[in-house]
Amino acid sequence: MSAATVLVVGGGITGCVSAIALAQRGVEVTLVEKASDWHGVGHGITVQGNALKMFREIGVLDPILAKGHGFDRVRMREYTGEDIATITVARTGGPDLPATLGALRSDIQGVLVDKIKELGIELRLGTELVSFANIDSHVEAELSDGTVENYDVVIAADGIKSRARTLLGITEDKQPSGMGIWRAVLPRTPDMDISGLYYHGPQYKVGFTPISADLCYGYVLCDPVRPDNGLTDAQEMRRLMEGYGGHIEFLRSQITEDTYLNFQEIEWLFVEGPWHQGRVIAIGDAVHACPPLIAQGAAQCSEDAILLADYLTRDGDMERLLTEFEARRKPRVRLVVDASLQLVDWELHPAPDADPGGVMQRSLSSLAEAA
Repeated sequence: MSAATVLVVGGGITGCVSAIALAQRGVEVTLVEKASDWHGVGHGITVQGNALKMFREIGVLDPILAKGHGFDRVRMREYTGEDIATITVARTGGPDLPATLGALRSDIQGVLVDKIKELGIELRLGTELVSFANIDSHVEAELSDGTVENYDVVIAADGIKSRARTLLGITEDKQPSGMGIWRAVLPRTPDMDISGLYYHGPQYKVGFTPISADLCYGYVLCDPVRPDNGLTDAQEMRRLMEGYGGHIEFLRSQITEDTYLNFQEIEWLFVEGPWHQGRVIAIGDAVHACPPLIAQGAAQCSEDAILLADYLTRDGDMERLLTEFEARRKPRVRLVVDASLQLVDWELHPAPDADPGGVMQRSLSSLAEAA
């Protein structure tokens, strides 16, 4: 018997896409998010064509395309600005969609929130899952607002720091990659219309992705700990970008104390064991989070969400359905995580046979072929 009521825990991309896809299939959905506001993170995000394909399936593609900047190539350069190669990115969402879209994460979140409101999905902010119990053919869920409620299924989509993952008894946890990332939203020039990657410089890598007609987000892959050097965030990011030429020199000159900046350690996760216990299942970054070097995070999370919505609305034994869902998703996600970690390893330990462009192309081509 298919699920009629579902609790979705977590209001990021995974949770929002899950809630929308389920509601569109006639499921009564409650979405809880521990944050008390829901504006989304302000930095940029790169999403590939297979994410756009999922956005089209739930009817939010056009407004997302309108807010972002689509392109199909990546330019690789030496840190001084000399060209290495320009590669064409595989169209993982099909020939009629951009290979890649740069956008503000908050803009994508805003489109998803508008769709949630349009569908009348019940939303509770400032609320999270405290505990659960599988009882016969339902889940008894205790929430932080003091309520205890019954659902046919609970979906944990609460990210790499997932509390629900621990409640599920999953002992695998997020791991450090050995790198951190600074991001900044900055003006761009008209010729910065595709992603630019700068290699072999003082930092692991510096780059940018266009996110609108006149903006991009610039980033620096660096050590995972922010040094206590007395510099402001703007001064620190300018310090890290020092010595880089080409467009990076221009971006560095645009960073001011008013620039939106974000720094975080890059972590990763892949849960080899079961993602579910009874009728409670974790998906997205809660069970698989990859370093952003192939930009497949949003795509893999969205694919999880829509495929799971399909499985939950099929007739059949729920244990079998959830097990089949995991079996379908794990090989595809594993491909992305492994390729991302290979790129991380080459950043940390440069090798003469390193081929980052080849790994990106082969990984995305495999995803396109297997879609």
